[in-house]
This record gives sequence, structure tokens and C-alpha cells, in this order.
Amino acid sequence: MRRGWHGRGGEGWRGRRGRPPWWPENEPFPPAAADWRRVRGRFMRRVALFATVALVLFVTVIALAVGAVLQALQLAGPGGEWLVVLALAGGLLLVGAILRALRAFAAPLGDVIGAAGRVEAGDLSTRVAERGPREVRSLARAFNAMSARLEGSEEERHRLLADVSHELRTPLAVVQGNVEAIIDGVHPADETHLRAILDETHVLSRLVEDLRTLSLAESGALALHREPTDLASLARATAAAFAPQAAGAGVSLETSESADLPPADVDPVRVRELLTNLISNALRYTPRGGRVRIEARRDGAAAVELAVSDTGAGIPPDQLARIFDRFYKSPESRGAGLGLAIAKKLVEAHGGTIAAASTVGEGTTVRFSLPLEDATA
Repeated sequence: MRRGWHGRGGEGWRGRRGRPPWWPENEPFPPAAADWRRVRGRFMRRVALFATVALVLFVTVIALAVGAVLQALQLAGPGGEWLVVLALAGGLLLVGAILRALRAFAAPLGDVIGAAGRVEAGDLSTRVAERGPREVRSLARAFNAMSARLEGSEEERHRLLADVSHELRTPLAVVQGNVEAIIDGVHPADETHLRAILDETHVLSRLVEDLRTLSLAESGALALHREPTDLASLARATAAAFAPQAAGAGVSLETSESADLPPADVDPVRVRELLTNLISNALRYTPRGGRVRIEARRDGAAAVELAVSDTGAGIPPDQLARIFDRFYKSPESRGAGLGLAIAKKLVEAHGGTIAAASTVGEGTTVRFSLPLEDATA
């Protein structure tokens, strides 16, 4: 059996000597947790020792220099000793000022070291006061931004796990209930009951694929297979695939495009997926007798804009700002709330922009712009 990641939930690598294959050979695994209080104390002691040694040398040099100057000026006679005392007093005052400045520099650094220990222990709400010299304040500000981002990522991870668990629970319950009913003889193993199970497996498959696409897009690992694409033709073909659904719902499905649209360097499969999400949403919320329209036109000299508009109920302003958030959906939605989040990530992966406008009672329009050429090439 090949060694690798094992254990429920990914407990750890169990390769040679219990270390993962990427861990440096000359470092122990697992690494020992640092005692950050000791680290901070050791840092402060080293700073104090360095300051003491430096200041003793500084005072000695000052005293020797003053003595040499006084002797050279032949002022070491009557009253000359007061000049030495004054010089030493001035040197001590200078030493005190240097110590105070050094403490003002070292203490904030000690705060950052202590805060790093609390973050390592799992307290991601840790923040440090921005004090001391400008450079140290910049360090504290960067640390606080890092800690806030880590805290936000952890909260997002918890929300994602909760949302995924919630979305998986319903189809799994339906599948489990139908299978148990068939096994117990409550339901016959006929097409009606097997079809219900199959439909729920399709829901699960779509959810898993959507999560995979969203994860790849958010991590920057989504591969785009770009090629010159006629976006107007792609929009017409995508709309044609929805024609039977639109006719069955009593909704008019229209397309229009400008005559001067050049080919765009995009991934046609991903753009079709993007349009599919938007058209599917528009049809879902457009009542019988309504209209869904897909438009394609030039957006300046270097981009193409596509828009999907409907004559549905519209979206209230307080909800409009969140429609591109993952797992956000209206109460009447039957989806997982990933379609528009994926659409946004696909547009951004192409280097484009997307936005929505809506008026309650009149309808919604989602527009996205794609550059004609790959800006990263």
C-alpha cells in the first residue's frame, strides 16, 4: 500500500519517520511550538544587554575624550574638575535619552512578538497597538491587517462548511429515504421512485462540480483554454439551448448583437457556462408572458459586453449588493446559491468585470465585459 495522506479528515502524513515528503530532512517533525513569552523576554533581554554594553562604551569614550580635550587645553587645573563633571552629566543625560528612545523602539517590537504567539495559539482576534517609531507602527499595522485577514478567512471557512453541509443534507436525505423505502418494500423499484433518486444524484453532482469550479477560481488555479471566439454566435447557441424551456414557461427569449463584434480571446466553454447560469436565473424569475433578452455589443475598443435582462419581479436594493456572494439566494430559490458567484469568478478569471442592476417590479439586468485579448499573455 502506498504511503501518503491518511486518516479521517486528513490527520497527517505518515511517511518515513512520520514526516510529510516535502518537509526538510534536517529539521525535526513535528516542529516544536514556540514559547512566545520566552521568545519575547529573550528579545527584550538581548536588547537591554546590547544597549547597556553600547552605552558603557559610549560613556567611556566620552569621558576619555573630555579628559583629553581638557588636558590639551590645560584646563585640568583649578576648576577643571567641574568641567569633567558637567561633561559626564551631559553624557549621562544623553545616555538616558538614548535608553528612552531604545525602549520606545523595543517595547512595540516585543508587543508584536507576543501577539504573534497568541495568533499561533489560535487567537486570530489578536491586534497590537500602533505605537513607537514610524517603521514600527508600519509593522504593527501590517500585523493587524494580516491577523484580520486570517480571522476573516477562518470565519469564511466555517461558513462555507456550514453552507455545504446544509446543501448536501437535503438531496442525501431524499436519496437515503427512497432507497430505504425500496429496500423495506414500502415503495416499488419502479421508474418513478428510481427517477427521484437519479434526480437527486444530479443535484449532488452539480453541487460538487460547482464547488470545484468555485474553489479553483478562488485559488487562482482555474485553467482557461482560450481561443478566438465569436461571442455573438456563442450567445445565440446558448439561448437556443434554452428555447424549449422558455417556450414551456411562456417566456419570450430574444437575442441581439452588434454587427461589428470581433472575435474575443476567451475560453468558450467557460463563457457558455457563464451565460447558462445567467439565462437560467433569468428564466427562473420571469413570469409567464415575460421576456428574457441576451445582448452582445462592443464595449470600447478593447472589450465586448454581454447582458442578460429579464422582466421579472426585480431584486430589492438591500439584496442586490449580495447576489454575487456564494450560497446567497432568495427564499424562493431552489438552487444552491452558487451560480452568480461562479459567474463573477469566471468573468474575473478572464480579466473582465460584472455588475447587476435591478428595479423592483420591472426586472433585472446582469452585464459583464470581457477583454478582446488576454491581458496576461
